[in-house]
Amino acid sequence: MSNYKLPKKENWIGRSSAHQLYLNEKVELSNITSKFPFNSHKTFALLGYSSDEGVRRNQGRVGAKFGPDSIRKQLGKMPNHLTQETKLLDFGNLECNGQELENLQKQLSNTVKMFLDNNTIPIILGGSHDLAYGHYHGLLQHLPKNKTIGIINFDAHFDLRPNTDGNNSGTPFYQLAMEHRVQGTPFKYLALGVRKDVNTKDLYDFAEANQAFYLQRKYFCMTHAEHVELRLIQFIEDVDYLYTTIDLDGFSSAYAPGVSAASPMGFSPDIVLKSLKLIIESEKLMALDVVELNPKYDIDDQTAKLAASLIHYAIHKLA
Repeated sequence: MSNYKLPKKENWIGRSSAHQLYLNEKVELSNITSKFPFNSHKTFALLGYSSDEGVRRNQGRVGAKFGPDSIRKQLGKMPNHLTQETKLLDFGNLECNGQELENLQKQLSNTVKMFLDNNTIPIILGGSHDLAYGHYHGLLQHLPKNKTIGIINFDAHFDLRPNTDGNNSGTPFYQLAMEHRVQGTPFKYLALGVRKDVNTKDLYDFAEANQAFYLQRKYFCMTHAEHVELRLIQFIEDVDYLYTTIDLDGFSSAYAPGVSAASPMGFSPDIVLKSLKLIIESEKLMALDVVELNPKYDIDDQTAKLAASLIHYAIHKLA
């Protein structure tokens, strides 16, 4: 694949020790064309979706294609608490050739399926949120058709915009909803932290018409933690597996200034971590992505550090 770029050691920086005390020492650089070694313990696959074509089409501020490597540079500095047997593999980046977004989504689907077929948990680094369409289809390809996948989207936006003029960062869950409607299968979607100041009335109407669940930002906070937990438990119990996607523009710009659509009105990391804990402890989580990091607008790498911390928490909790 001409748009596949191998991982780079220079993206994994940090302290050195004699005992793999840091993730830059733990990570192994790999290749999606290589044969997977058998590993009876947990294996995590990091793959970058190096594209902001979806953001450009959605009239946002471009720069998300640089997100994956920025996350790696912060993740590598963090301490390693994984067991010796647990594998952390970096598979490099899938990049968007010109405006060939739909082809990139298809390649992501095939790669995610390959990871799952080899008992490896995909952790996709974004990159614009259109990656969710490809990521989800990779899960679908891997699972039997009678299994249901619940999508949990931490986001300020529904991303339920029609893709009339092509796929973009605001359309992935609309596309999936329409596909489920055609197939006569339930669309299992929960958006946490959506806001009325960034979603039009027709998006709320579409969510209601397609039985998509959501929790407004004003209720997605530690003050209402019990309510958040209840909504999550109800959703999780109704599906076989979970796919979780974290859009960094859902966070307040106090925590995540480096995104295409920053806002001080977003949510905070504590409620997301509490929710992730519940999701992971359900033992239904198949895959995770963190999207929309735009290093061009980051301040002192705050947003990249947030993304890396979320991934650090998730892989250690899953392991």
